[in-house]
Amino acid sequence: MKHELLQKEHELGIGGVALGTAFENITEEQAAEILQQAWDEGIRYFDTSPWYGLTKSERRFGAFLSQQDEDDFIFSTKVGRLFEKVEQDDVPPTMWQNPLNFDYKHDYSADATKRSIEDSLKRTGLDSIDIVYVHDLSEDQVGDRYPYHMNIAKKGAFKVLSDYRSQGIIKAWGMGVNKIKPIIDCMEAADPDICLSATQYSILEHEEAVDRLLPAIRKNSVKLVSGAGYNSGFIAGRDRYNYKKHIPKGMQEKRDRMASIAKGYGINIITAALHFVLAADEFSSIIPGASSSKQVKDNKRAWKTDIPNDFWKELKKEGLIYANAQIPS
Repeated sequence: MKHELLQKEHELGIGGVALGTAFENITEEQAAEILQQAWDEGIRYFDTSPWYGLTKSERRFGAFLSQQDEDDFIFSTKVGRLFEKVEQDDVPPTMWQNPLNFDYKHDYSADATKRSIEDSLKRTGLDSIDIVYVHDLSEDQVGDRYPYHMNIAKKGAFKVLSDYRSQGIIKAWGMGVNKIKPIIDCMEAADPDICLSATQYSILEHEEAVDRLLPAIRKNSVKLVSGAGYNSGFIAGRDRYNYKKHIPKGMQEKRDRMASIAKGYGINIITAALHFVLAADEFSSIIPGASSSKQVKDNKRAWKTDIPNDFWKELKKEGLIYANAQIPS
């Protein structure tokens, strides 16, 4: 099978971070409206994780998708954390604005991977999961315990997921991380199909990925899905960058200059950001999240917008895009 699972019609998907209340307390009704809007716009790739909202996002995706024909969409979720119900006072502090009453622990063992998939199927009400990503197995999430967890994953999660793929229980698997090293480490140790790379490749920041990640991806015949292709909303003007409050030095000026150039060509920087990611041969899909139905419609419109070649030439001429980066043609 492998990564041919994601076809041209899946280039634009929807991610579940926002519906897990990462940035604001989205209600059940609002979440249902956003997912319905995505469906109405023809979006058929849906990605979430039990981590988002401490299982809230996954439940919301399941409530909607379980009402659809499972042959009509691609669904991906993630393993790597196990969740236990707790009292409200025992919910740990997290990035989520209004999470459900769960505590969690990282666990990349074989048994935990099997249990995580079973739990996800129960929460969503779906009969199967198309793509499973090994989630947040990177130093930014597990710190100096990264080698420990990676060794467990090599013996546990990676083997289970390859076995599940061979049995047809899932169609594909890979890493879902915010860093480059774990994807490379996984490809050296196992046989992933497709990896979700978040925060590593955007129109604003992509140099290291061009030089390190993309050549390794090509060599191993793996594909990528882009998470945080808008730098978690920074490109759209939000006061955050890659899920953090700290804005890297010079990044705001770079964004504003790109936006100004885009305006001169009758487009906006969101449209440019989406097309920049999809121009790279290694990327099969981009999955921006949405906090409103309008954002879903804006993403669809951006996907269908043509951008003049001269726009990309001007960005490269000004050094705003890395000389070795692939651009739309």
